[in-house]
Amino acid sequence: MKKMTITFTVNGQEYDLVIPVNLTLTQVLRENLRLTGTKQGCAVGDCGSCTVLLNGLPVNSCLVLAVEADGQEITTIEGLAQDEQLHPIQQAFVEHGGIQCGFCTPGMILSSKALLDKNPTPTEHEIREAISGNLCRCTGYQKIVEAIASVGKNDLA
Repeated sequence: MKKMTITFTVNGQEYDLVIPVNLTLTQVLRENLRLTGTKQGCAVGDCGSCTVLLNGLPVNSCLVLAVEADGQEITTIEGLAQDEQLHPIQQAFVEHGGIQCGFCTPGMILSSKALLDKNPTPTEHEIREAISGNLCRCTGYQKIVEAIASVGKNDLA
């Protein structure tokens, strides 16, 4: 198998890796860097559980070859909390009961972070649109939407 050297920044830390060219970003994050908050769900880009931020934009990391991330900046769920303090979006999910089994939560949080970075006061429709690529089988979405809105200073509850 052909290998390639890549360099990228994950959660503020630069990594140099020699990896097979066919590995997905999900695989490298989970297996090489041991960042297991990025979940492997469907592996075909349908569920959003593998969502990470690539240069600030949400992507399904199962659809991105790791070599495509060469030179890029990646944020995973592990990169949000600072000094053992949850990120405000993470805290809102806890406070609003937007977490049940937790499998979809990292992708939901990163998708909502990208939205709130771009639009700090989204409407309910904009929130639902932003998380539409993230499937949740437990919560029914309402508490997730309320959590995101509360951080966005546009409480819909």
